[in-house]
Amino acid sequence: MTNPSATSRDDLPESKVLLARSGLESMQAMISGELPGPPICATLGFWPLSAERGLVIFEGRAGLDVTNPMRGVHGGWYGAILDSCMGCAVMTELARGEVYSTLEFKVNITRALPLDRLVRAIGTVQHKGRSTAVAIGELRGLEDDRLYATGSTTCITLRPGSD
Repeated sequence: MTNPSATSRDDLPESKVLLARSGLESMQAMISGELPGPPICATLGFWPLSAERGLVIFEGRAGLDVTNPMRGVHGGWYGAILDSCMGCAVMTELARGEVYSTLEFKVNITRALPLDRLVRAIGTVQHKGRSTAVAIGELRGLEDDRLYATGSTTCITLRPGSD
């Protein structure tokens, strides 16, 4: 893992800290360890690896704790890592004072993911408008380069306190 995740609510950066930076600056600060990463990364076994404007890369491994009753990786894990990389790609396009939230996302699972297979999730922004953004993602095996899932998302951009 490249950055430590917050282990309590007190570890999470305050809104004013995040709003004082652009989305890209916030993402890069989390990746460098200057700001703690979100707890979901430690919980689900994935982490952000790199961020540039419009593009974020996560890596992760689905462990035994995310299996379904049929002994496979639960579809929610595919959704969580893809929603994270796609949403964070949108975050890199945000100006200071802006935040985002996922409005909807879709995941297409193309094949079963073996447990503990190291994967890379790549999120890419296709459109960033004034109030919405669209991004796509793909989940590939790091060693085998096989496509395990794809995703798409629509996010809303918000400006807290500007009502």
